[in-house]
Amino acid sequence: MKRQTTLWVACVAQLIVVLDVSVMNVALPSIRQDLDLGLEAASWVVLGYGVAFAGALLAAARLADAFGAARVLWWSVGAFTLASVAGGLAHDGGYLIAARIAQGLAAAAVSPATFTILTIGFTEGPARTRAIAIWTAVSLAGGGAGNLLGGALTEWVSWRAVLLINLPIGLAVLVGASRVPGRGGERARVPIGWGAGAVSVVAFASATYGLTVLGETDPAVPAGVAALALSAAMFAVFTRIERRSVRPLVPLGVWRSGSVRRGTTATLLVGMCFQTAIWFFLTFRLQDDAGYTPIQTGLAFLPLTGAMLLTNLTLVPPLLERLAPRVLIGVGIVIAGAGTLWFAAVGMGDLWAGFVVPSLLVGVGGGLVNTPLATIITAGVADDDAGAVSGLMNTAKQFGGAVGVAICAGAASITGTASAPFLVMTGALALAAASVIGAGRRRDRDATPARG
Repeated sequence: MKRQTTLWVACVAQLIVVLDVSVMNVALPSIRQDLDLGLEAASWVVLGYGVAFAGALLAAARLADAFGAARVLWWSVGAFTLASVAGGLAHDGGYLIAARIAQGLAAAAVSPATFTILTIGFTEGPARTRAIAIWTAVSLAGGGAGNLLGGALTEWVSWRAVLLINLPIGLAVLVGASRVPGRGGERARVPIGWGAGAVSVVAFASATYGLTVLGETDPAVPAGVAALALSAAMFAVFTRIERRSVRPLVPLGVWRSGSVRRGTTATLLVGMCFQTAIWFFLTFRLQDDAGYTPIQTGLAFLPLTGAMLLTNLTLVPPLLERLAPRVLIGVGIVIAGAGTLWFAAVGMGDLWAGFVVPSLLVGVGGGLVNTPLATIITAGVADDDAGAVSGLMNTAKQFGGAVGVAICAGAASITGTASAPFLVMTGALALAAASVIGAGRRRDRDATPARG
């Protein structure tokens, strides 16, 4: 019963923070009209959440190791819910943007804590694999469901409902989180290097903002370059602090783990396709080329999202009991890569040939890839380092999403073709396969869950 509660809490909490990455996109026109926002201010309603989320992930993830994952999850979900209510009630653009930034900071603690309570609460093997598969499926579904939910609530209720719906969901998660083992009496186990944490927030937030701005076709490119320069300087400071620290934000043993390094690299590369870019560029194809409405666009993503969910939930857990993770990752990338190449080669002339079939390929391939990547990263990780590893994985996903959109948009701008972004995604997937498949068989056996 405790495991079921832990799984339910982890998945629902992860769902709301993933949904809020994209759920406001469709609501922006209504928000601009209601609050009289300019284009730049309106963009920060979305950008503020994403920059704060990605920027604070690595530092916030270590909180779970220091104070206990269940305790951190409870407090961070509470903060996320309060920030959501503040945003939903905002009558000024500045307050709404501030609330969205607060949401992002809270989400940075929620997301790694959800994964940490799974890796601690489920022993390595089939039980953990199934739990991670469900958690991964929820994460993947959130990316596709955000636009549909945001469009439906905005059209039928109000843009405020997009944020206020987090109140009942957040309260339910808080009740469940209070029953997750470990919330009450844990003492701080791992000290935190607060200086390195603050520097990492500035470094990752600046990098995410810079990449996002450079991926847009607007006059703010100098701001993007300045943000990337600041990020590079902060990363240099962060590295220096970590090397001298007796309590580094990312423990040396974690950095030395080949499976963590390769898995994190592959996660970043896969994130270049699946975290944001595939949804972003397919949305433009559907709305600009095919004239779809926001709700029709959300419904059109159902084949891709559904294929990911079904593959991840029904095929991956039993296959991981028989096959090494690198095998599933290789097969999944071949299938997903065929889908992205299909999108690059075929336009939207025919719905089935131009969209549904490649969507199914991308969905099935993506469903095969993500859970095996998570099992590689978490294999053999000590409980005291679970938060740090979870932070690395989640940071790689979010940062990969920003990198993917920036590079894909740049490729589209340089070439002047709509196929360029999908070719970039295909290349990123191929590099991800190379980084994992090149690992030795011995490490594969270590990462493969035990049977039984």
